[in-house]
Order: sequence, then C-alpha cells, then structure tokens
Amino acid sequence: MPQAALSDTIAEVVFYLVVTAWWLSFVVTYFVGRRAGEKGDAKRDVISTLGMLLQMSSYVIVFALSRKYFSPFLPMSKLAEIVLGVFAVLLAAGSAWLCFAAARALGKQWALMARVIEGHELITSGPYAAVRNPIYLAILMTLIACGLAASTWQGLLVAIVVCLAGTWIRIRSEEKLLREAFGAKFEDYARRVPALLPRLLR
Repeated sequence: MPQAALSDTIAEVVFYLVVTAWWLSFVVTYFVGRRAGEKGDAKRDVISTLGMLLQMSSYVIVFALSRKYFSPFLPMSKLAEIVLGVFAVLLAAGSAWLCFAAARALGKQWALMARVIEGHELITSGPYAAVRNPIYLAILMTLIACGLAASTWQGLLVAIVVCLAGTWIRIRSEEKLLREAFGAKFEDYARRVPALLPRLLR
C-alpha cells in the first residue's frame, strides 16, 4: 500500500475511534444518569427541545460538509497539520471527560432535558465551579473537534453558530427554572460563574 494511502487509512481509523469513543461515553453517561435519576419531576421545560434540535443539527452540518479526515482545510505546513490533528483528538477526549464529570456531579438530577425534581439541589462543585453549563461546553468542544478533523472551515463555522444558538436557547430556558427554584442563591452563583466559557483570569 502506498504511504499516502496508508496515512489516509490511519487517519480515518483514528477519527472513527475518537468519534465512537466520545459518543459511547455520552451514551454511558446518559444511561448511568438515567438509572440514578428520580422519576417524579416537579417542573420540566420543553422549550429547550428546540435548542437540543439545533445542537444536533450542528453535527449534521459538520458531517454533511465534510472533507478527507485530518486533511488540511486551510493551507498549512505538515507540522501544523499534525498539531491540529492532535489538538482535535485531545479536545474530543477532554470533552468526554467533562461530560462524564458533570453528569457525575449532578447525580440523580442529571437528565437529557431541562427539569427540576423534588428536593433539587443547586450544584456548584466540580465542573460547575468553572462554568454553569459544562455539558453544553463539552458538546461544543466535541463539535469543534469533529469539525477540525472532518469538516470544511465553512461547515465548521456555520455549525458553531447553529450550536451556539441552540445552546443559548437551552441555557435561557433551563436557567429560568433554576432561577424560579433557587432565587437569590442562583443569582449569586450566576454572578460568580460564567454560563459556558470558563474565565481564564479571576
């Protein structure tokens, strides 16, 4: 097999392994959380469904406007290609860890859709000490990782905008529930901790 063809095959295998590992980690996180969750919801916000659909659509855009995996989407040196590929893999791995850590911190309160259950607690520890919505940050990180590895730069840019729009809808609708449930306690938390991107400087 020619060296170029072998390199392309390795790149494809790495890409599929990374993407598969991330989705498996998300599925495991979801079902572990579902098992720990309470059945009796006090309040649920269905508006966030629209946001979730937009987030899902952003992944469709990334893979619909795809390129050869781990090939450059802009003119760059071979070293830059390698650095970008390694960064994409590390970003995907970091997002999987963040998603699992956030779901573990939520415990029985973890759910796919926004809800406030009886006895709901405001979680401010673990990843929630850095950002209020670490799972959505993990979704965005994975999207960027997939885009860097497989999409055109135009596709990635559009996908990020769509994902951020969906994330904004979900954050607004879900945090409305938390404000109603926790009042001043949540307002204080929101003042101290950013919604999506952690502060680099304190």
